[in-house]
Amino acid sequence: MGELRLVEPVVRFCAVISRHESARQWAKQRLAGRWGELAETGPPCPFEAGGFYEHEMGDGLVKELVAITAFADPGGLADWKTETNQWEAEFAEEFDGAESRPLNLDPGYVSQAKLVLATIKDRDHRIYLREGIFAEVTLNYVGKRWIHHRWSYPDYRSDAVANFAADCRARLREHLKATGGFRVGRK
Repeated sequence: MGELRLVEPVVRFCAVISRHESARQWAKQRLAGRWGELAETGPPCPFEAGGFYEHEMGDGLVKELVAITAFADPGGLADWKTETNQWEAEFAEEFDGAESRPLNLDPGYVSQAKLVLATIKDRDHRIYLREGIFAEVTLNYVGKRWIHHRWSYPDYRSDAVANFAADCRARLREHLKATGGFRVGRK
């Protein structure tokens, strides 16, 4: 029988996508208020999705990645996606604009070895978690750099995302060194 080992904590993050600065600010305040202080932040970048979101979100979308200071158990990924879906609906009800979906929130996490996203879209490379939520390993850390896969979204193939993930990973490794929290067998 295999020996169970503790799971290392991860850096929880969220992609915040909207063409409205006010929506992105609302989301970052909600994230900080519910999940804790924000740590790493990626630069605002144009978000191109081949027109996929244009009908419900409009054009000129901007995406920001924000990481949470407190480390988390990766087992919470499905809960994070459910919660952010609720926040999207809440903001849409309050929003006084033309878009039916003025805000898109995509949570995930960075571990030492991978960047994982939560999604409601099922594909061949995604693993079902529960309640309609799937997980996707979008990037892997190999040979001291972040690499993408054939299925990785184009915006996750950028240097900005790799730099964000590297900053999250470095902070996580410092935490694991300081606390002795590296994954080891149970005694």
